[in-house]
Amino acid sequence: MSYKVSVIIEKDENGFYAYAPELEGCQSQGDTLEEAVKNIKEAVELYLETSSRAGSGIMSIILSDGLTARQGGLYV
Repeated sequence: MSYKVSVIIEKDENGFYAYAPELEGCQSQGDTLEEAVKNIKEAVELYLETSSRAGSGIMSIILSDGLTARQGGLYV
């Protein structure tokens, strides 16, 4: 089973902050947009691995490679 999860990336004074609102506490950052995207993908994968081991039933996720601009940030 696969899931789609929204990832929001926002620019701040220190670079880029990324988080997945559907996955409580799943967040990351990067100095560049590319680094933030790479880091949040890794964070989501680790979140899912941990959730799977804990028996939450979440087994895999689909992250789009495209970026869509939305008010307040970028959605991956």
